[in-house]
Amino acid sequence: MKRNFVSNSPESVRMFKNDILESLSKVSFYVPIIIFVPVIGVCTYYSLFVDDQPFLNFAGLFLAGLFVWTFIEYVMHRFVFHFVPKAKWALRLHFIFHGVHHDYPSDAKRLVMPPSASIPLATGFYFLFKLAFPALYVNGLFSGFILGYLCYDISHYAIHHFNFKGSFWKKIKQHHMLHHYQDPSKGYGVSSPLWDKIFRSDFLKK
Repeated sequence: MKRNFVSNSPESVRMFKNDILESLSKVSFYVPIIIFVPVIGVCTYYSLFVDDQPFLNFAGLFLAGLFVWTFIEYVMHRFVFHFVPKAKWALRLHFIFHGVHHDYPSDAKRLVMPPSASIPLATGFYFLFKLAFPALYVNGLFSGFILGYLCYDISHYAIHHFNFKGSFWKKIKQHHMLHHYQDPSKGYGVSSPLWDKIFRSDFLKK
């Protein structure tokens, strides 16, 4: 994604003439928490009390789901969000989904995924989990997976708008800022640089 223009204004650029579509493209950072914390709670309840998973089994599934999210985050960011098509209509979709964020990285209303995208994606991944894993494992895995998504969304907002004091968060922020302002073909992990290190798409940091 070649960077031709970057605005650091926190204001939102208008993307749609239609007011309804425009409103659906914007979301406050706390909205994913309101939507998905109950999902985590329901999946946790079903795993422990309906699927009768022992707590240690549930904890293992939860951590595994969290780990799976880190991989999905990397893959989606690298191969979906940064895939640049040639057709004009596809380029328009690319800008709506991710290009606008690189042009306006401080836009406060487009730093977390809007429910119009996150709910269908979460639903799709739930049914994918049901196909890929034994039924008794799905709720435990999915609860950790959704927590991973929330950590990604909220940390992404914080990276762009908070000044961190701790060394851990400073490194996370540096990693993502290098992706925006130095080389968008590297540093695809937002909440963790783990997969960038594994797949050699990390930055050489001093």
